[in-house]
Amino acid sequence: MSHINRLQTHANVMLLSGILCLLSLPAIAKQGDLKQELKITAVSQFADIKNNQIIFNGPVKIVQGSININADQLRAFTPENSTSKRLIATGTPATFSQELDDGNIGTASANEISYDLATTTLILTGNAKLDQAGSQVTSNRIKYNINAQELIAESSGTGQDRVITIIQPANFQGETAPKQKLPEIPVKKQIKP
Repeated sequence: MSHINRLQTHANVMLLSGILCLLSLPAIAKQGDLKQELKITAVSQFADIKNNQIIFNGPVKIVQGSININADQLRAFTPENSTSKRLIATGTPATFSQELDDGNIGTASANEISYDLATTTLILTGNAKLDQAGSQVTSNRIKYNINAQELIAESSGTGQDRVITIIQPANFQGETAPKQKLPEIPVKKQIKP
């Protein structure tokens, strides 16, 4: 293998590592996860250096700290005519889980989980589901922009397919917060002469 091919292969592996690291939602992610080693296990791997992509065939398991991704296939690539790097995990379903700073586990699953590095957008397509602390959103398609912290869930608009959101009572803001007692302000008594 030539020196240039080795550098390109190394760059592709670094691309995949970077994309997987950014898959984690930074606002809720367990902080140490992104500093851990990234381990990918698969039945086979194919690096298409000319087209700047790596394909892992599975079952595929990715572990980095408390982050776990399971898929039938994982593809990391740069789309044609684009500078944006993309990761696509497919499965029946492909799954993502991570321990959050509060100790809860956040999960996502879909037939396809796509992550665009440039736009920091995660798209779950086909039987999409996000679940955190018992509350969940299910839909045909869920799009989440990590930087903007915007979520859009859409149905296919046909038949019984609907966006369903279930929020557990403890997850409503203010319901779990203890009622705060106002601090007592000491009042000085004035003594009249």
